[in-house]
Amino acid sequence: MAGDLESDRRALIASKPTAFATVDEERQHRKERLAGVCRVFGRLGYADGLLGHVTVRDPEHADRFWMNPVGVSFRQLKVSQLVLVGHDGAVLDGDRPINPVGFRLHAALHAARPEVNAVCHMHSLYGKTWSSLGRCLDPITQDSAVLFGQQAIITSPRVALTVEDGKEFATHFGDKRVGIQVGHGLFSTGHTVDEAAWWFITMETSCHVQLMAEAAGAPVLWQPDEAHMMVAALGAPDFGWASFQPFWDEIVATDPDLFE
Repeated sequence: MAGDLESDRRALIASKPTAFATVDEERQHRKERLAGVCRVFGRLGYADGLLGHVTVRDPEHADRFWMNPVGVSFRQLKVSQLVLVGHDGAVLDGDRPINPVGFRLHAALHAARPEVNAVCHMHSLYGKTWSSLGRCLDPITQDSAVLFGQQAIITSPRVALTVEDGKEFATHFGDKRVGIQVGHGLFSTGHTVDEAAWWFITMETSCHVQLMAEAAGAPVLWQPDEAHMMVAALGAPDFGWASFQPFWDEIVATDPDLFE
């Protein structure tokens, strides 16, 4: 069954992440995708005032990352408005302020996890609600089964006021793909910002589904071996990347000014 599912997974992925001739091309690509993810999140209703941040590692300088500035609507963010920040907090490119708490959390994750190129965190409605329960999502659907064993529960710090708080957050996050900061919200990671965005969308949707299911009764869980099979197949980075592409195609068609 697992072999058949793997064949099905490969058949579903029509394209692969782009290869680049130069680091400048890759940097521009990452910035465009970051701006696009922010616009998609805004359209999905995840934005919450000044809160929420998405980062992607610079392809040339591993200790620097691009992120959205504070005070710019997620639904209107442009590539030219992104800010480049060093892991020490110095703004190296851009003239807009950043969220200092968000910076500390993302910087610590990027430093601790060299394989992670992108991190997403939003104060989305169902993610905030579910985070108050201090529990991992259960494998009650195929979508949430993909997150089985991939979730970190982070009870401390509640707010990252210092660099050490950020390091503590990264320690509790460990090697997991996604995190639930209790009483705060959801975090997702990925090899690409497209992948990280898809895991965030999956988490937010799964929070909504489980909240509704538990309000109605006692959901039936997938068996662990079934859930692990889904993680191995539909939880692969290339599947996460490919799953986000319809969102990307839509936002490019409707919001061409994001490239400005």
